[in-house]
Amino acid sequence: MRRPAEVTKAAILAAARERFATDGYEKATIRAIAADANIDPSMVMRYFGNKDRLFAAAAEFDLDLPDLNATPRDQVGTALVRHFLTRWQVDDALQILLRTGVTNEAAAERTRVVFAAQLGPLIIHLVGDPGQAQTRAALVASQMLGMALCRYILRFPPAVAMSDDEVIAWLSPTIQNYLTGERPDPH
Repeated sequence: MRRPAEVTKAAILAAARERFATDGYEKATIRAIAADANIDPSMVMRYFGNKDRLFAAAAEFDLDLPDLNATPRDQVGTALVRHFLTRWQVDDALQILLRTGVTNEAAAERTRVVFAAQLGPLIIHLVGDPGQAQTRAALVASQMLGMALCRYILRFPPAVAMSDDEVIAWLSPTIQNYLTGERPDPH
């Protein structure tokens, strides 16, 4: 019995996310993904065209940033770190991007775009200066991606052993500064 197109696409994307997360972009193959989805490799090509487009679809994600309007300004760093910890623990797409972003330019670009486009408006709302948004977004990403790499991908024992509350306590002041602190004078 044939599966409906949407069911087939969903099965391919689920298999692709798992395969990219496990093997990385370079080692993941269309054949392996098709086998995991229990379909012919030609169906992967039919729906996604090539490995790059399949990866782009599999790595499509929303940071699902919280609405911080009701959060006291001095607590937005804590709220954002808590949010990212939760997202890293429940969303394979973020780990896929992180694993593959260090070796694949398309994944690196996708990560840059997602963080800049989704953090930028939040930062503009907090500081009111669009000119600082991209720099501040890059700084926030450096901390959050760095912790995620150490904790969930490389699995540094101290990073893995920390409770979420400990991670929040360590990272929140830095993220708070990146979000709302005064721009430092480089001189």
